[in-house]
Amino acid sequence: MRRNTVVSIEGEAFCINGIPTYPGRTYKGMKIEGLLLNSRMVQGIFDDLNDETRERWNYDDGPWDPKRNTQEFLDAMDDWYRCGLVGFTLNLQGGSPQGYSKDQPWCNSAFEGDGKLRSDYLGRLDSILDKADRLGMIVILGYFYFGQDERVNDERAIVRAAQNATDWLCEKAYTNVLVEVCNETDVPGYEHEILRPARVDELIRLVQDRSNGKIESPIGRLLVSVSMGGGTLPPQNIVAASDFVLMHGNGVDDPNRIREMVDQARKLPTYKPAPIVFNEDDHYDFDKDDNNFLAAVSKYAGWGFFDYRMEGEGFDEGYQSVPCNWSISSERKRGFFGLLGEITAPYH
Repeated sequence: MRRNTVVSIEGEAFCINGIPTYPGRTYKGMKIEGLLLNSRMVQGIFDDLNDETRERWNYDDGPWDPKRNTQEFLDAMDDWYRCGLVGFTLNLQGGSPQGYSKDQPWCNSAFEGDGKLRSDYLGRLDSILDKADRLGMIVILGYFYFGQDERVNDERAIVRAAQNATDWLCEKAYTNVLVEVCNETDVPGYEHEILRPARVDELIRLVQDRSNGKIESPIGRLLVSVSMGGGTLPPQNIVAASDFVLMHGNGVDDPNRIREMVDQARKLPTYKPAPIVFNEDDHYDFDKDDNNFLAAVSKYAGWGFFDYRMEGEGFDEGYQSVPCNWSISSERKRGFFGLLGEITAPYH
């Protein structure tokens, strides 16, 4: 099967079908060409397999429905793309449907306890990856999420789960997917040691080796990394193993700290020329002269919008909250997509 969209890396730039993203584009003197500007949309395949918590996610007009959720996600993708969005993050174990959660009693996992893949999750994922491929979009696909990784029984099952997810991507011949082994590897919530910073590079290399020679792309395999918690630089073992550097801006209130993080990442001893991407940041200020989005771009790093429904807000707010209105339905969403369109125009 030959796909439409092939993601590759040349130096610090992402390319689609051999051409840097946003070709030739600059914004206020800042180079945009080659950046991965993205949004955190991790709940596109969400479900809750815990009957005791499932009703939390009911719609105002009916019960929770994972098929409806994915279909509404698919319906919104065209508008995101027209606004200049070239990438988004999904995760096989989602993210907190409350934005931030102390406990996660729900069960949202594309993996069975023994690491096998759940076919209903794969069906929803397949439909999203297919449409992204047709549109020319890159998907950062996370495998594991803290608070849900314990749904997988033990380390052997974690390894098996990573193998199975990788094999599925290869069998489906997806060439528009970047793999994020786990979200925020340094967060204490991970139950399995192999998902923590000291050892997660083992899984990065597993995915790289497992997919080698099986992906029709310049490098011939999946491109893989792992993200860090907000404001944290990746340790040297992760930088050495990764194809691109993932960081988060949560907790970073000063845009200058975003700039500093990018500079510091490039000075790490194991860093080699590779793209740097923030794929989660819940700081906005899109109407201001400076914000975390612009700060990342000013240092030639990609940036990702993390939007969740805050206390007192309604259905139209938030892309990580469940149930989700996947359209550009709130002032905060319009602020992000408006600035994105200004930065990237005339991309389409």
